[in-house]
Amino acid sequence: MQREIIRNSKILIVDDQEANVQLLVRILGHYGFLCLHSFTDPRRVPPLFEEINPDLVMLDLRMPHIDGLSLFKQLRSRIPEGAYLPFLILTADLSDRAKKDALSLGAKDFLTKPFDQTEVVLRSYNLLETRFLHLELQRHNRTLEEKVQKRTQELKETQVEILRRLALAAEFRDDVTGQHTQRVGQLAALLAKAMGLPDQEVELIREAAPLHDLGKIGIPDHVLLKPGKLSPEEYEQVKTHTQIGAKILSGDRFPLLKMAEQIALYHHERWDGAGYNGLKGEAIPLAARVVAIVDVFDVLIHARPYKAAQSIGSAVEEIRRQRGRHFDPALVDAFLAMLESDNLMRLEVALQSHTSEKASQVPANVLTPSVS
Repeated sequence: MQREIIRNSKILIVDDQEANVQLLVRILGHYGFLCLHSFTDPRRVPPLFEEINPDLVMLDLRMPHIDGLSLFKQLRSRIPEGAYLPFLILTADLSDRAKKDALSLGAKDFLTKPFDQTEVVLRSYNLLETRFLHLELQRHNRTLEEKVQKRTQELKETQVEILRRLALAAEFRDDVTGQHTQRVGQLAALLAKAMGLPDQEVELIREAAPLHDLGKIGIPDHVLLKPGKLSPEEYEQVKTHTQIGAKILSGDRFPLLKMAEQIALYHHERWDGAGYNGLKGEAIPLAARVVAIVDVFDVLIHARPYKAAQSIGSAVEEIRRQRGRHFDPALVDAFLAMLESDNLMRLEVALQSHTSEKASQVPANVLTPSVS
């Protein structure tokens, strides 16, 4: 390591006395230090400081034009936070005041004039060794941080994939294509974006919305898939899927699961307060209000074992009719405007990137933006 430090070190020497500069260059050069930058005019140093990027600064205190302490302050302000760049002060002034002033600015060591050859080399090398150890520690920390970030991203992706498969497992109970969850996720993200929500929140909604009906896995088939009208007791049993889903998703500190829990629990709330849990208006979490609209719309225009598909026109009229009753009026306005634009066409591309060959099975009517 010693040879590497000597060979790779960049040393900046600033002293207005040419003889002092030449002496230091000869001493350091003799011991193998090759990358030496020297200046006798301190005014030339600041503009070139970042370009030189030294590992050690040897700085005289008493100089014309800019004294050493003033130059020290200028250079120190250009050093990145957290970096370790040693300053070795060159001085014939051994007064306590001079040392105190230099140390208060961050000086690491002193060389007194006239210079002693051995002292020059040893003090310079010791400071450089500390500098290179600090750089190595920074590189090591960056590597660890990159590994942690990579692992965190892998865990996040794994979490999302597990949740996606969980959502599909629940959805296959009453949607043979298994694509309702994906359509709801993508439509919810489009609506959230149309409402101007931050990109990070839009992505959370995209990933959390497909879990809205996760609790269906706890509803018996003879109730969930019943072709006729449900009895009051059966309807109450179906309603418990919100509680079941929220319980499955509860107790986690990750934002994705927290949002998924909220959506699962509250996506059957109504703007007028007549929903499952009686929440009203803006007391209902925004993500749940978004999912409520796109969930109902998608269910209306697709067939289920217990119902036939409606036309887009009739589904739109139902959404419009429920404005201010079932659904948040502002979200209804944004959703209908979205349907009348070409934004809905993005769903096809989004689904193709999130599913495999089943993406081509998405019914054409959900990809048609025009409404009647």
